[in-house]
Amino acid sequence: MLRFSQVDVFSAEPMLGNPVAVVHDADELSDEEMARFARWTNLSETTFLLAPTRPGADYRLRIWTPGGELPFAGHPTLGSARAWLEAGGVPADPDELVQECGAGLVRVRRGTRLAFAAPSLVRSGPVSDEDRAGICRALRIEDAQIVDCAWVDNGPGWVGVLLADADAVLALQPDLPAFGELEIGVVGLHAPGASDADVEVRAFVPTLGIGEDPVTGSLNAGVAQWLAGDRLPTSYVASQGTALGRRGRVHVSVEGDDLWVGGDTLLTIAGEVALGR
Repeated sequence: MLRFSQVDVFSAEPMLGNPVAVVHDADELSDEEMARFARWTNLSETTFLLAPTRPGADYRLRIWTPGGELPFAGHPTLGSARAWLEAGGVPADPDELVQECGAGLVRVRRGTRLAFAAPSLVRSGPVSDEDRAGICRALRIEDAQIVDCAWVDNGPGWVGVLLADADAVLALQPDLPAFGELEIGVVGLHAPGASDADVEVRAFVPTLGIGEDPVTGSLNAGVAQWLAGDRLPTSYVASQGTALGRRGRVHVSVEGDDLWVGGDTLLTIAGEVALGR
């Protein structure tokens, strides 16, 4: 039996964020055992905490979707950090955890809420005409409705699409079979005073066995690296999950050379799982 946690991420209210399943002390599990358990939980991500292998790391994390492993993802990073702390983990620096994952070392700051320092983009810049046409087909929109789009990939494969406003984002009815290999994040500004959030975000990832992800840290990090300080403020709150009946809130802040992406993390399930032993 292994220790098991489930953490609701990016919401101060239970059951309204994005849950992540966390298996502790998973060093002896095989890749197939991890993949099988991730398919079984059927959450957008399931993570496995292991002993670190790189100097400076407090723990190592492997992140799986029902469709495969990711080098990095945001809500699993925050949820797993919360689970590690709740299980008695003590970081070398009391103010900051260091997570080892496929994308390298990721810093997680403690405070009012946990926040991770956004890793560098592995792909950025303009989108080809062919991919732009594919985005339009997948989202069922006309090209003229796209204000801007760019690659904002920090591991999962994101391409970002800016629409005219939050209402346009919420009105989307995508054609999921038309996505092919595209993983699309969409963002639009709320009108002043219309919401407690500044922008509305949606994330579509059918390639990973997920139609729409409820709340997505990695996408919000990529969007902020693309738009913060230009079309978005350097500090803002993103709403995500509205179309799925969730109430995700992602807190973004540019501080010097770092971009921090934070959110509330609530431990909702704690117990044991019969897995691998």
